[in-house]
Amino acid sequence: MSRPSTPTPGGGAYIVARDNLGELPALTAGAALLTDYILTVAVSISSGVAQLVSAFPAMAPWRVHVAVVLVGLIMLLNLRGVKESGTAFAVPTYFFVILMTGTVLWGLVQLLRGGLGQVVDPPAIFHHGEATSVGLFLLLHAFASGTTALTGVEAISNGITAFKEPRSRNAGITLIWMSAILGTLFLGITYLSRAIGAVPSEGETVISQLARTIYDGRGLLYLLTIASTTVILIMAANTAYADFPRLSALQAADGFLPRQLTYRGSRLVYSRGIVLLSLVAALLIIAFKASVSLLIPLYAIGVFLSFTLSQGGMARRWWRSGQLGAHHQPVDDGQHDHQRQVQPLAYDRRWRLKMAINGLGSALTFVVMLVFAVTKFRDGAWIILVLLPILIVVFMGIHRHYRNLAKALSLEDYGAPPPMRRHRVVLLVSGVHRGTLEALRYAQALSNDVTALHVSADADDTARLQRKWDAWGDDVRLVILESPYRLLIEPVLKYVAELRAGARPNDQLTIVVPRFVPRRSWENVLHTQTALMLRMALMFQEGIVITDVPYQVKSSADAEPALKEGKS
Repeated sequence: MSRPSTPTPGGGAYIVARDNLGELPALTAGAALLTDYILTVAVSISSGVAQLVSAFPAMAPWRVHVAVVLVGLIMLLNLRGVKESGTAFAVPTYFFVILMTGTVLWGLVQLLRGGLGQVVDPPAIFHHGEATSVGLFLLLHAFASGTTALTGVEAISNGITAFKEPRSRNAGITLIWMSAILGTLFLGITYLSRAIGAVPSEGETVISQLARTIYDGRGLLYLLTIASTTVILIMAANTAYADFPRLSALQAADGFLPRQLTYRGSRLVYSRGIVLLSLVAALLIIAFKASVSLLIPLYAIGVFLSFTLSQGGMARRWWRSGQLGAHHQPVDDGQHDHQRQVQPLAYDRRWRLKMAINGLGSALTFVVMLVFAVTKFRDGAWIILVLLPILIVVFMGIHRHYRNLAKALSLEDYGAPPPMRRHRVVLLVSGVHRGTLEALRYAQALSNDVTALHVSADADDTARLQRKWDAWGDDVRLVILESPYRLLIEPVLKYVAELRAGARPNDQLTIVVPRFVPRRSWENVLHTQTALMLRMALMFQEGIVITDVPYQVKSSADAEPALKEGKS
């Protein structure tokens, strides 16, 4: 059973922007991060499947199916409450780092010896867009493509609560190691790929071309390299399953997303956030056919936008820290409630240096974001540029709804409710059977003012029903509405509207609908759901209550008399 909970700290750029820059920057950061996490899953899974397709080309027609299955598998594992175990994640990570480092080093040794050679049977060169001469725009386009290699470091800042104390120090050390490994492997792979003439292709990845050239074919070491790369990419997708549900729960707790996202499941995970992330990521994979080349342009804008806002927020925080003075006591720099975790603001003697570093970081990432948005606009970046404002408007609309609802439900300036003048009960009768009599007894317990209502589509059936009602109806008045076009809901709605038109203020009208419940749940699909249809039709009319009275049928044989006696 799901239950609401106070979200655990986290959220990275969203919290920093919320506490230091205000609501609109926070919503912008939240929208950017949520789209980033979704694209992390789509891109990582698609990249992992691309490695498999490179090793086993026969899988190419099934790449989308395999990617969707992998998303579903990761979703199920996270719904089961599988935590980010250090051992479970460390072994594949070390395996990948050792294998890839060994591959790069062995490739460099062969290159120095002059025995590395070129890619055998390289795939066709992938052309994206029209050919153009080397100029500023082309250089910026290449620069934007290279910046995508820096994405992923935000996972550390947004998942800092997963580290042991001291969290900030351990997260910083992890970030340094991650940057060093990333930079070394990135430069080594890029240099070797250029040396062997590897080309980007949807049919075979550059990693696959590099590995089979270095290891002279698709032997064991090649397969181990591809396997380690595939596993590490799938693990990269799993980081979004830790951050997306947490961030969506934080925004929901602040009233900018549906409150259901703050509920934890029986495994103490944000089940709804996990399912939502999986569904949207799977839809993206299907829409873009698991193509990494098509998904990447959507990916980096949200990352660098969140970098810009988080760095800017921290720069402003250091400036405010410097205004306190060296002898000022720590203060809370925001309004506390049960949902927010606002860190106290204290003076820092190095506030100028820290503000300069964060300010420079914000400016640089902002420039990178602009370059990426301009150079990758036609490649698909425009989708994110359009989507982010739409998400912000949706967030604001949800927040407005919750604010108006809280105001409408508030007990402030609310006097004693006026007494009910009259409680009229209308019992819908489709046939006279045991379920009808149970509903009649319930209706009479509610009020002495009970009217039975039957919609007639056949004169002979109505005459038989009238005789049975005279015998079993306990002298309750029966109103028969003629419906020559065999409509059910419309005559009832018209009758109810007439009752409401003649009602006085503070009159209450209850519609009672008898409903028999089959012994097997699947048998419900064999019967009309009258109570449900009426509830949907009358839900928004003031002063009306819809009540369905279930009658549990003990066996299929017990249901036969009811089916014969009435039209249920």
